[in-house]
Formats: sequence, structure tokens, C-alpha cells
Amino acid sequence: MTRVYVGMSGGVDSSLTAALLVEQGYEVTGVYMKNWSQDLPGMKCPWAEDLADAKRVAVQLGIDLKVFDFEADYRGKVVGYMIDTYKEGRTPNPDIMCNQEVKFKLFLDASLADGADMIATGHYAQTKDGRLLRAVDDNKDQTYFLYRVTSAALEKTLFPLGGYTKPQVRE
Repeated sequence: MTRVYVGMSGGVDSSLTAALLVEQGYEVTGVYMKNWSQDLPGMKCPWAEDLADAKRVAVQLGIDLKVFDFEADYRGKVVGYMIDTYKEGRTPNPDIMCNQEVKFKLFLDASLADGADMIATGHYAQTKDGRLLRAVDDNKDQTYFLYRVTSAALEKTLFPLGGYTKPQVRE
């Protein structure tokens, strides 16, 4: 049985991703990626609530949930990139860097080292033979945010929501 680690935020998309993979017969383990826990002036970081939501979903699905702490790497690779890019007078896209460096590098590597065969996320995209393909839902397609993910990483990644529209996911 193929062992898949699913990045779970506690939200609808990642929860449905895990549920679909359980339904399809994969051995699923949920993973909450702790990337940020610091409150900022006037803003409370909801990571503890998000983790509680992910735990609740994992219990409902009957799967284990692990926590991978990538906070230091996130600060260096994503926040650092953002600050440096602003200093250069350019506009950064932290989502692209987070996908490249955290979700499809650190999360993938940690998952494989922990025994997973593949990873999955709730992104709206599709793959074929290590190539990134657009999602069915043009309004939710996230391939732009994934364009820097390597072909090798894509070969080890499932995007179950790529064949769905957001209204179908909400049902």
C-alpha cells in the first residue's frame, strides 16, 4: 500500500485531500507544517487553532497526525527572501518561495525520510510524468505558485483536488 503524507492545515482543501486519499485506499498520515508561530503587532498568529483543526480532521478520518517544525527554515528561506526582495525594490511572491523551499523540499524530504512514498497537498493543480498541469478549475488553478517546484518533487506528489472545481470541493 502506498504511504502518503498529506500537508494538513485544518482547512477544507487539505482536509478533503486527506479524505479522498483515504477513500482511494492510500495509507495516509497527516502532517501539520509549523512554519510560523509568532504574533505580530495587532495580529495573532492562529497556528494553535489551525493545528487543533487539523487534529480534529485527522481523528474524524482515523489517521495519524504529525507536526513538522519548519519555522527556522521558513524565516530564513521565505521571510528572508521577502525582506531581501523588498530591499532590492522588487515585489516578492512568498507563496512561490514557500512552495519551492518548504512544502516541496523540506516537507517532501522529511516525509520520505520518515517512511512516506509520496506527499500530497490541497493545491489545485495536476501532474503527469513529473510535469505540472493546470487544474480543472481555472478560477482556482495554482500552477503559477508551483512553477518552481522540481520535476523530481512533482513525481512524488499527489494533487487530488486538481480534477475538482471549488464548488465541488465545498459540497
